[in-house]
Amino acid sequence: MTPELKIDSIVREGSGRRSVTKSTSGRYVGSRIPTGKPKTIAMDATIRAAALNRTSGASKKGASKSDSQSDTDYKKALNIVVSDVREKVMERRSENSILFIVDASGSMGAQRRMSAVKGAILSLLIDAYQKRDKIGLITFRAKGAQLILPLTSDIATAQERLKKIEIGGKTPLAEGLKKGLETISAEMMKNHLTKPLLILVSDGRGNVSLSGKSPLSESIALASMIKEAKIPALVLDSEEGIVSLGYAKKLAAAMGAKYMKLSELQA
Repeated sequence: MTPELKIDSIVREGSGRRSVTKSTSGRYVGSRIPTGKPKTIAMDATIRAAALNRTSGASKKGASKSDSQSDTDYKKALNIVVSDVREKVMERRSENSILFIVDASGSMGAQRRMSAVKGAILSLLIDAYQKRDKIGLITFRAKGAQLILPLTSDIATAQERLKKIEIGGKTPLAEGLKKGLETISAEMMKNHLTKPLLILVSDGRGNVSLSGKSPLSESIALASMIKEAKIPALVLDSEEGIVSLGYAKKLAAAMGAKYMKLSELQA
């Protein structure tokens, strides 16, 4: 029997609780030989490299001088050449941008879906400020998709917005995926250090078309665009009943996403 898992642990597995990114600013964690013009000079590493290169060079020439004479020459001057220069390696903690895309239509299990998602969002937001995370929520129902909670770490705003979610109507899944892709892409352009994660909560049974084509084919096409954009994703399948159509699993495959049944998670 599959053990129940907290949705928080699945999110963190995909996004990283303490993600770090190499950067031109932040904490100095090491040095390297620059591939071009160095952006920052690691003076300590440069001096060590120069000292090592000079002393190793002297030893190769032979011990024509006494040890005491070599020490005297070293103390007089340490000539640093271009090949000695080392560049700083900086590291800063990056934020995770976690965007939920949730089916809020009148399909079976809508209330359970929203309950699980609300619990997950509030759980993640508790430590969002400290971990530099942002959490957002898009719901799709009736004829469109709505950004209920823009990406934020403000738990008070989230609590207020989550109270006002409406449920019912048709399932414009393609519109939800389109809005999700637009929202997370805009965030990535604004903050190139962010680590995105899309979480789709749906049974995959879209029934509203964007362009007159098959709702399923439109959803698959948008899922493929998310994969092409290299956006990590997780699909939580909310399908219930004895007969399984497997639409959410097809979406996960097209999206390159991790797939799980919503029933396996504990809000």
